[in-house]
Amino acid sequence: MTEASFGAPLDVSDSRAVRRATMLRLATGLVQGLLLYGLYQADKSKAWPATQRELYGALLMVVLFTPFVVLAGVSALRWRTLAAWKGVAALVAAGLGAYGVWSGDPAARGVDALGPQTFFAIAALIFIGHHLVEPADLERRRIARYPTYFDVTWKHGVQGALSLGFTGAFWLLLFLAAALFKLIGVDAIDKLIKHQAFAFPATTVMFATAVQLTDVRANLVRGVRTVALTLLAWLLPLMALIATAFLLTLPFTGLEPLWKTKSATAILLVADAFLILLANAAYQDGTETTAVVLRWAARLAGVLLVPITVLAAYGLSLRIGQYGLSPDRIIAAACVLVAAGYAVGYAIAAVRPGIWMKALEATNIAMAFVVIAVLLALCTPVADPRRLSVENQVKRLHAGKVKPDGFDFAFLRFNGGRVGRDALVALGKDRDVTIAELAGKAWSAPSYQAAKPSGQPFANAHVYPAGAVLPESFVKQDWIGDNWLTCAAAGGDCDIVMLDTNGDGVAEVLVNDGSVFEVYRQGADRRWIKIAVTAPSCVDDDFRAKLGAIPPRMAPPPPDLKDVVIGGRSLRLVPPPPDCVVERIVVTGSVKR
Repeated sequence: MTEASFGAPLDVSDSRAVRRATMLRLATGLVQGLLLYGLYQADKSKAWPATQRELYGALLMVVLFTPFVVLAGVSALRWRTLAAWKGVAALVAAGLGAYGVWSGDPAARGVDALGPQTFFAIAALIFIGHHLVEPADLERRRIARYPTYFDVTWKHGVQGALSLGFTGAFWLLLFLAAALFKLIGVDAIDKLIKHQAFAFPATTVMFATAVQLTDVRANLVRGVRTVALTLLAWLLPLMALIATAFLLTLPFTGLEPLWKTKSATAILLVADAFLILLANAAYQDGTETTAVVLRWAARLAGVLLVPITVLAAYGLSLRIGQYGLSPDRIIAAACVLVAAGYAVGYAIAAVRPGIWMKALEATNIAMAFVVIAVLLALCTPVADPRRLSVENQVKRLHAGKVKPDGFDFAFLRFNGGRVGRDALVALGKDRDVTIAELAGKAWSAPSYQAAKPSGQPFANAHVYPAGAVLPESFVKQDWIGDNWLTCAAAGGDCDIVMLDTNGDGVAEVLVNDGSVFEVYRQGADRRWIKIAVTAPSCVDDDFRAKLGAIPPRMAPPPPDLKDVVIGGRSLRLVPPPPDCVVERIVVTGSVKR
């Protein structure tokens, strides 16, 4: 084997090395597939090791991710380095997998006990870690030269994409074969490919095969990489222009429209990610001749990262100050921290004289270590998002920053993991009777929606005509279960019309709870029941504006029907299912979807 600059590809003239790498990769793929099938069967049949949740999570993560270290490193790393790095990767995967299961929902089983963040974190850690280890091993130094990091990382990135495409094409061909043979009454292939004992090993072996094929065709990978980077690089001027226009427009629009989106921080961080990616596509390994327009676009991108990251941090701080911590906000804060590191480094690279964007190299290497540290913190007790958010929210509750009827006990029960459930049990014994009662209800609730606090139903409802108020008995009625209304949940959004549909002087409640209006009337037992619904149909986009501008009214009815006009449209009501019918009322028209 050689140690060439392009990620140490196999020397195809060394047939012995090629055969050895081929056998190792195919064997690795086969063993991985068989082990994954065994874990799948154990989970399905509730047998060991699936009966020990933490052990199962650890084994699953090791079997799923550690083989990729072998697939990527068998032709490049020295054997002792490969063995050591594989051991470290296995320990990290096992530890994070076990902790992910332990800290999650105690009632969850198998894969369900592991959140998607655990899978993503382990995959990212192994990918980043490998591309710090391999270049250093190739150059026999702790920190390799930047071009080596660039070559190895992009080689494996392209290899991974091509290998996934190859595996997908393999399965498409199998499905085509199954369909063809089924045309003549032969379903053996269809049964085969649907059997997990075939599917797992076949998938992993084909992926390993694709890795080997791309490894011995280094020129192919290099060509694909060059084309991809060239295309991405020429998107940089457009992205820089978009970001500049956005920032220059802000003084005229103000920040309020930005915060109203409720996703400003996420969108700004995505913009950061694109600027970073495209700037690297233009810079590449720093040795290529780059067009002047791309150089200036990269410098501009480095400067633009600073205000965009500041805006993202400011928006996130406002949300945290108003609503406290949540797992999503903690993860967003970690992303802001990483983005800030890139922003500072790239801004320095952009304004520093000399070789263009040279400081980008040191920034990328340093931030790789920072990202590893952040991911490890998020996936361990150090900065577990669920633990931090549960502690913060309970502290806000006890400090009076949020009232008990506005506190999200359902989060503790269903999304707070082990620490959330423990906190809910403690709140169930709280000296505050209201807190203890609400915590007890959340603990016994069958679902997240059922556990939501009932103190603020219809908080986001739009009631028409202007000035109309929902009856207190309607708001306080228990809408959980058979009488469930989406807009009765905390944060539910809907349009509600108050209108007397039968001329008795008492207004009925017409709720647009999705694609139809539902008519509710208070019965003799003081409970509100559904007496009719509208037949759904298409409406104008400005239907809500018309609701506010045109007062609802009863239309002159035919002899046996009653029509109502809402938002300038005639609506037809039809009776609900028999168990809900109290009185036949029919109304014509269309409704807001």
